[in-house]
Amino acid sequence: MGWVARFAGAGLLALTTMGTAQAEEPLKAKIGVLRLSSSAPVFIAQDKGYFRDAGLEIELKFFDAAQPIAVATTSGDVDFGITAFTAGLYNLAGKGTLKVIGGMSREKAGYPLIGYFASNNAYAAGLKTPKDLAGKRVAMTQVGSSFHYSLGLLADKYGFKLSDVKIVPLQSLSNASAALKGETVDAALLPISTARKLVDEGGAKFLGWVGDETPWQLGAVFASPKTLANKALVTKLLGALAKADREYHDVILAAMKDGTVPINDKTRPLLEIIAKYTNLPVEQVVGNCAYIDPDGKLDVKNVDNQIKWLQEQGFADKGFDADAIIAKDYVKAD
Repeated sequence: MGWVARFAGAGLLALTTMGTAQAEEPLKAKIGVLRLSSSAPVFIAQDKGYFRDAGLEIELKFFDAAQPIAVATTSGDVDFGITAFTAGLYNLAGKGTLKVIGGMSREKAGYPLIGYFASNNAYAAGLKTPKDLAGKRVAMTQVGSSFHYSLGLLADKYGFKLSDVKIVPLQSLSNASAALKGETVDAALLPISTARKLVDEGGAKFLGWVGDETPWQLGAVFASPKTLANKALVTKLLGALAKADREYHDVILAAMKDGTVPINDKTRPLLEIIAKYTNLPVEQVVGNCAYIDPDGKLDVKNVDNQIKWLQEQGFADKGFDADAIIAKDYVKAD
């Protein structure tokens, strides 16, 4: 009987061990993101194992414009989207297919991110500052994009009509950059990471920063109701991102001076991670670090302003506001 008891005990131990192993299986999720420094905490959390330590197995899926990320999150192609607000994102959220669960990048004075750039011919003809964009042909990714909203804020600031600007939607950052270089547009709104090579090679002229002209809440973390039903997954993901947000802020942004991060023993490891995921040399990353709240807070008042502006322009459906699209259980409001 002794061996029977031992066999039974061993079997029970095996079952218990299997159960533990199953319980420790990581939760899998896909994140839709752009290869921009505005998503630096995502790259830090992935590369330094913060997602893994939280019990997650994360796959990053890269896109070339923000709006398709919102569509992919709704369809289930990705579980979370981390990118800029767009009219498309707001329309999907207004229909209940997306919820905002956290903040990410912000346009803020002193933190280079999105710039206004002029073609060489337009610059020579007098397009020297952002307020000169009235009446010009301006390239951007899509109608209703974050770039479009930035231009709308600029128009309000300087008292010109947005309708006087000829918007040229080219669907991707690379297309907008090529149009600027090819002189088929007068100007473009682009991340500095996309435009820097063009400017350095003499293919365009820099006019100014969106963050210096019109600060606003640019990016967010969002998910579909199906993903939100898995509270453990959402909580783990936001916890890992919060750790990376804080590290990025305390190491990179705290060291920034005059829009540039010094390369030293403390900053280099994080700068190299950002460089790896954005396909840029570290020497370019240092002047391209977007502001991100250290606690991942979301400027809810500004989000409401964005929605109202897009609704007034006819880019977003009417009948909803910020409260309707925010998952209050997760968002830390600023």
